[in-house]
Amino acid sequence: MERVTLRDVAVRAGVSTKTVSNVVRGYRHVSTPMRERVQAALDELGYRPNLSGRSLATGRSSMLALAVPDLRRPYFAELAHVFARVSTAGGYRLLLEETGGTPEGERAVLRDLEAGVVAGVVIHPQALTAAELEGLRRDTPLVFLGEDPRPPTADQVAIDNVAAADEAMAHLLGLGRRRIGFLGHEVGEPSRPSELRIAGYRLALARAGLTFDDGLLVARDGGDAVGAEAALGAALDAGLTLDGLLCRDDLAAIGALRALRRRGIDVPGDVAVIGWDAIELGASTVPSLTTVEPDTDALVRRALGLLLERIEEPETPGRHVTVGHRILVRESAPAR
Repeated sequence: MERVTLRDVAVRAGVSTKTVSNVVRGYRHVSTPMRERVQAALDELGYRPNLSGRSLATGRSSMLALAVPDLRRPYFAELAHVFARVSTAGGYRLLLEETGGTPEGERAVLRDLEAGVVAGVVIHPQALTAAELEGLRRDTPLVFLGEDPRPPTADQVAIDNVAAADEAMAHLLGLGRRRIGFLGHEVGEPSRPSELRIAGYRLALARAGLTFDDGLLVARDGGDAVGAEAALGAALDAGLTLDGLLCRDDLAAIGALRALRRRGIDVPGDVAVIGWDAIELGASTVPSLTTVEPDTDALVRRALGLLLERIEEPETPGRHVTVGHRILVRESAPAR
């Protein structure tokens, strides 16, 4: 079969070859209607970029890297899936690295991937500070994901965790819930995402004229559903009462559903529950899970767009981008 070229796609879409090239490269200054028109032609013709040709022509690798803490966590697995899809559509291959969320793992990725193997790295660090990250940065373009402070000269993409938690709480408060707990932050010192989500939780309580009660904050050991179930179960058995629950993530919410069910507490009749991340499994829980849904597609596209721009213009000032979110309403906290 004859290879489909950019010119073939341009003819099918009725645009210039340059426009098709801009879409394939993820160039951000292309209107949404034009991008969709070109993407439809790319999909229809089955266009696949010539990666080896690009590498020879530009002198750069056609490989990008994504480094995340833990692929066992559904959010990061689903995020990696979207990154792979968008990278391939843009003419790149994706190298996936798991750091374990440790300083050693993050340092190893940032050092080893600066040896010309990849053109750029998108990384979600959890352990290294902004100062340490700045010290490790060399020649390979980087984009950071997540809410932790990053070097001011670096590119970063995240959602507004405070605003999202505030909106989730507004939904619970709008259902008439007044004794709302927060489940799933880390024992000891909360992570930055947990801090921001609890800040949004407290902000909503204050706006509603409700007093913050730290007895309604339920930490868990580990980051899984089993730990969340155990933590909430122990709190309920010790006398905790609530009528609403905002969870740090969907795994915590899934653990909460089980803990509540095992004690005969109805969701959402007695307790309305909201998770966070909109993982695919949440649509199949009983009841299905209301959740904070980050705009993952926008996050991926903005991160890759910033990375490709950084590859082209290494001296560009650092940019910190916030993408959107919404409250995905399902059965565990249905609208009135």
